[in-house]
Amino acid sequence: MLMHIHPVDPQARLIRQAVDILRGGGVIIYPTDTVYGIGCDILQSQAIERICRLKGIQPHKANLSFICNDLSHLSEFTKPISTPTFRLLKEHLPGPYTFILPASKMVPRILQSKKSTIGLRIPDHPIALALVRELGRPILSTSLPGDQVEDTTDPDLMYENFGNQVDVVIDGGVGGIIPSTVVDCSEEEPVLIREGAGEWVG
Repeated sequence: MLMHIHPVDPQARLIRQAVDILRGGGVIIYPTDTVYGIGCDILQSQAIERICRLKGIQPHKANLSFICNDLSHLSEFTKPISTPTFRLLKEHLPGPYTFILPASKMVPRILQSKKSTIGLRIPDHPIALALVRELGRPILSTSLPGDQVEDTTDPDLMYENFGNQVDVVIDGGVGGIIPSTVVDCSEEEPVLIREGAGEWVG
């Protein structure tokens, strides 16, 4: 299904419809403040497996992010973090950043690895935030596979390429081409892993 949702003022009815699909174990493609993502409800292990098959990766080795709508999810899915780290997150989120943090035991078992870290994102995008708010818990997300820019920026082309592998492609307009900036905060000092859309002064 290709679902057109307004990128600035998302229609509540359509957001509810998309979230019902997530709760039912569905997989969606949706816009963020950087690139389009492919996501599912973090509690639906079969949906997680579907995303990993689509990407050709193992769940416990995958670079999957938790998409949240505010920092209140932190205490559930991460171990206690230091005050400087919390300040850093508060300063940069919502925004085009992924912060790697030590994972708590609340992280679904299918995703747990020896590293025991998670990527946390709060995208500054009305559709992504509305989806997570309606769901009431994070969306598990990763970037789309694709070789050409159009593969991951044009919703019609995404629907053409992945429509038979996902349940919904949300058309929220043309997507970005630069991914999020990734910062590892799992140790004492933050370390820049990938420079992306978010400006970083280390």
